[in-house]
Amino acid sequence: MIALPDVEAAAGRVAGRIRETPLLAVDPGPLAPAGRLWLKLEQAQHTGSFKARGAFNHILAAKAGGRLPATGVVAASGGNAGLAFAYAAAEVGVPAEVFVPETAPAVKVARLRALGATVVQVGTRYAEAQDAATKRAADTGALFCHAYDQPEVCAGQGTLGLEILDRTGGEVDTVLLAVGGGGLMAGVAAALEGRARVVGVEPETIPTLERALHAGRPVDVPVSGVAADSLGATRLGDIAYAVAARTGVAPVLVSDDAIIEARRFVWEEYRQVVEHGTAAAVAALRTGAYRPAAGERVVVVLCGANTDPSDLLLDPGAS
Repeated sequence: MIALPDVEAAAGRVAGRIRETPLLAVDPGPLAPAGRLWLKLEQAQHTGSFKARGAFNHILAAKAGGRLPATGVVAASGGNAGLAFAYAAAEVGVPAEVFVPETAPAVKVARLRALGATVVQVGTRYAEAQDAATKRAADTGALFCHAYDQPEVCAGQGTLGLEILDRTGGEVDTVLLAVGGGGLMAGVAAALEGRARVVGVEPETIPTLERALHAGRPVDVPVSGVAADSLGATRLGDIAYAVAARTGVAPVLVSDDAIIEARRFVWEEYRQVVEHGTAAAVAALRTGAYRPAAGERVVVVLCGANTDPSDLLLDPGAS
């Protein structure tokens, strides 16, 4: 379980290590016909996603507590968390070994290696990579870094919520963000508790939050669809479930077709390149799966950009 004091401590710890990403005001239009809307451009964060926040907080907290061994860190990731842990480890000066599914996008694997990480590809699902990483950490004594279900990781992601409050002067009602394992949702909901509501948007094909809230606990779900590379957790994290239940996070589901359309819309309308998983939050507004009330002040988090943008671009021969 985490709360606001944990997020505030994380903010102090990662200060100077992460980027304070821009908040883009959106003109009235298809996304915001009745209220005010901002896009939080977190895809501009180090390594291309919000994950750098939690990675730095986890590794720096371990270092401060004398728990960061010379063997470095071991992480399991579909891609983005691995990139973040590899980057943070290099900045702190320790080695990183990252286990990813064989289905991880080649662009993410190449970037992991470019950051100096040792990459091990195991299985076809995140859960298989996590099992292998857990065993490796136990064998080597390295610091295990979970992609989304460790307190310091979740609290670090929550620093994004503090930035939203700061940039809007606290004048925000709702934050929409994509949910996979739920680390970002947990951190932001803890940061905004009592100040603003959080809506967790997920693909219909990977409803980890919706199923957990319905069952009263995290449960396994099938993983498939266009956003599986970034939102493909088999189940919601325990921390995420506890925070979502405590703070009243609302789940919203969107289709793969809506995600694909929203990703292209973000490029065509705002010239922002984002992953399919990231586009889920925009899809909720475009499809009406989430309808803001008149005057509602909404922030949509664009949380990752580690994708191949070639399918977004016009014919290179066109002028």
